[in-house]
Amino acid sequence: MKHPIEFSTVDGQAIVVEVDEAVAAGTIRAGRPDEVAERAAQTFEAAPAPIKLTADALIAKLRDVSDRPAEVNIAFAIKLSARAGAVIASTVAGANFQVTLN
Repeated sequence: MKHPIEFSTVDGQAIVVEVDEAVAAGTIRAGRPDEVAERAAQTFEAAPAPIKLTADALIAKLRDVSDRPAEVNIAFAIKLSARAGAVIASTVAGANFQVTLN
């Protein structure tokens, strides 16, 4: 079920993101669809920090291949979560990363 999550920014602004996850295990909150159902546990700017670490690690490892590519491209989807922040989204095919070495 999709519902809005409010992320605060470091300067106190609010960013509302529609996410597709349960509001809380075993509970359903009633309310109008345009109301914020939940506030995120961290700031919007902090949410993607684990994604940056993942991307940095992947790029560093791919640059160390024996036939070093001139260019490394990594594509993946990011999903926002109220509790987990930003996570790498799963795909139907099961692959989370698309890697291109040029």
